[in-house]
Amino acid sequence: MTIKLDEPNPWRLITAATVYENPWIRVEDHQVVNPAGNLGQYGKVCFKNQAVAVVALDANGEIWLVGQFRYTLDAYSWELPMGGASPIEQPLAAAQRELREETGLSAQSWRHLLRVHSSNSVTDEVGHVYLATQLTPGEPMPEDTEQLRVVRLPLDEAVEWAGDGRITDAMSIAGILHVAVRGAGDGAAAKTAR
Repeated sequence: MTIKLDEPNPWRLITAATVYENPWIRVEDHQVVNPAGNLGQYGKVCFKNQAVAVVALDANGEIWLVGQFRYTLDAYSWELPMGGASPIEQPLAAAQRELREETGLSAQSWRHLLRVHSSNSVTDEVGHVYLATQLTPGEPMPEDTEQLRVVRLPLDEAVEWAGDGRITDAMSIAGILHVAVRGAGDGAAAKTAR
């Protein structure tokens, strides 16, 4: 079976209006004609920043996770070090900054792992996941909105956390599983999950 990866757009936009905006997001109301030809309404959340996340992998096959209470979820969340890249900042530079701020780590080697859409039914947010290796410790400098706990886990244990629901963040799960399945690819000792 041949699968086409690029299909024509069956949606038709009639009007789009901004209903809310702040420094991070814009919420739009779209009046549309849906693929069945019926009139409809679509809400779209447009992110002003791109998301970045970092799989910080050491020579022992361990990665760093950050724990924090997420206001939007009203729950505690374990995830990769992550944050946002403003429109004038390169995603790699933002990933390097976020890793340093949240864990104190800096890395000599960086590789882009994947591009993800975190919730493509309601938002156009784009995320970039990076692999950071050849790590050097330092002092974390979290923002005032972050009260963080930092842990280091063997990669196979992080995969367990992703599989049993202790990690629910989509970019974190994607990054951890990507490294577990495909390896580090640059000589770091990635221990793939069994």
